[in-house]
Amino acid sequence: MKYVLLIRDDEIDAPSNEELAADLVHQAWAADLARRGAELWGERLRPVVDATTVRVRDGETLVSDGPFAETKDFVGGVVIVECANLDEAIEIAAGHPYARRGGVEIRPVWE
Repeated sequence: MKYVLLIRDDEIDAPSNEELAADLVHQAWAADLARRGAELWGERLRPVVDATTVRVRDGETLVSDGPFAETKDFVGGVVIVECANLDEAIEIAAGHPYARRGGVEIRPVWE
């Protein structure tokens, strides 16, 4: 089964890419994914100041800067994993460093 992990964080004190690369917990999580052969794809997202939201209402395209949600948390990255079941996806999500500082939302992929 495929799952998308939405990596949520508070953008105010998000680590840099260099800090993430040097983080031993993040390295251990990546090694666990490799050991499981679970990661299909993953990327870190740029900050919400670079986001654009598009809505179409009554045939009119409305474009606004920033994210749609008014919240402190933001989706800072996505990872697609293939697991035997939700329990394994939970194990993987619980090992992500951001599960301790933000949150990791698990969504099954509709196949």
